[in-house]
Amino acid sequence: MAEKKPPITCHILDTAIGKPASSIPVTLTLHNPPSSLDSPLLFSATTNSDGRVTSWQPKSPFSADGLEEVFKREGDQKYSLTFDTEKYFGEKGVKTFFPEVEVKFVVRQEQKGEHFHVPVLLGPFGYTTYRGS
Repeated sequence: MAEKKPPITCHILDTAIGKPASSIPVTLTLHNPPSSLDSPLLFSATTNSDGRVTSWQPKSPFSADGLEEVFKREGDQKYSLTFDTEKYFGEKGVKTFFPEVEVKFVVRQEQKGEHFHVPVLLGPFGYTTYRGS
C-alpha cells in the first residue's frame, strides 16, 4: 500500500546537471497560525534521492499535531517553503548566488481538498517555481 502523501509536497531539480537535487534541507512555515499561537508553525524535511519531500516533521513546539491536522483548520493559510541551497551547491564546489530560496504561497479555504505540490527548478544563479500537480 502506498504511503499517504501530505497536503503539501515539493520537488527540486538541479537544472545545471539535469538531475534531482537530493539532501537539501527544507522548512515549511505556516505564517498565520491560529490566533492562540504567537509564532509561525514550522515543519522540516530533507529532499530524498529523487529531490522530493514526501513527509514533514514538526520543528516548532506547537506544530506537534502534524501538517495534516494543521492543514484542516478553517481559513486561508499563508505558507512558505525555504530551501537551504548554499550547503547543496557548496558541497559541489559552487558558490551560489542564492544561499536560500523562499517560495511563498496561499492555500485558500475553498482549496483545502486539493493537493499542493511546489516544484523548483534550481541552478546556482537562478530558479523558477510553479504550482505542480
